[in-house]
Amino acid sequence: MPVALFAPAGLGLIFLVLPLVGLLARVPWATLPQRLAAPGVLTALRLSLLTATVATLACVVLGVPLAWLLARVEFPGRRLVRALVTVPLVLPPVVGGVALLLVFGRRGLLGGWLDATFGITLPFTTAGVVLAEAFVAMPFLVIAVEGALRGADVRYEEAAATLGAGRWTTFTHVSLPLVAPGVAAGAVLCWARALGEFGATITFAGNFPGRTQTMPLAVYLALETDLEAAIVLSLVLLTVSVAILAGLRDKWTAGP
Repeated sequence: MPVALFAPAGLGLIFLVLPLVGLLARVPWATLPQRLAAPGVLTALRLSLLTATVATLACVVLGVPLAWLLARVEFPGRRLVRALVTVPLVLPPVVGGVALLLVFGRRGLLGGWLDATFGITLPFTTAGVVLAEAFVAMPFLVIAVEGALRGADVRYEEAAATLGAGRWTTFTHVSLPLVAPGVAAGAVLCWARALGEFGATITFAGNFPGRTQTMPLAVYLALETDLEAAIVLSLVLLTVSVAILAGLRDKWTAGP
């Protein structure tokens, strides 16, 4: 490595690590157990875990077939579809929340019909939190699974077809097991992104304790009244993020 690169590399490392060190340095360790056991913290944590898990399940059900479509099927406009799938990755989350509100709100494109026909209202509900989290998190799953499908050896699928296996059987018994690690990794990343979602959630679902107030929203609210509580909540999210990164290190961070 050229010597001239050591200085900017070190500065980059410090820039990324120093805020985390600052957070850990300000954690009120003496009162940490009591603050973690506070009703508001536990309620926000339970809601975050529940909504992130449900959103991830929805993403798996919808995202795996979408990734299969992008990886295995040739059709006009596939590049455009792939670009549209990745839009939530670069779209500001608040804009995503506004877009969801314009579609699923009571006066939205679909929200009015859902309310009038089925009496279903999504904005400012727990279901709205799940919808917002799934919207911003699904691209992580789709990209991971599509990459795994493109890297899988299609000869196994061709061999299954020559032996008389149907398309569904080939998918469930050959293709899906081959890309299972990619699906698992994508699901974990999807879950982590859903757990940390803030902008789309607060815009589309609001910030109501016990109903739509997830951990990131609780951190935002605590910053206005109790800095130590915000630090404790941030520590919980940081711990989850580090645990996920450690669990995926072999796939995402390990070198050759």
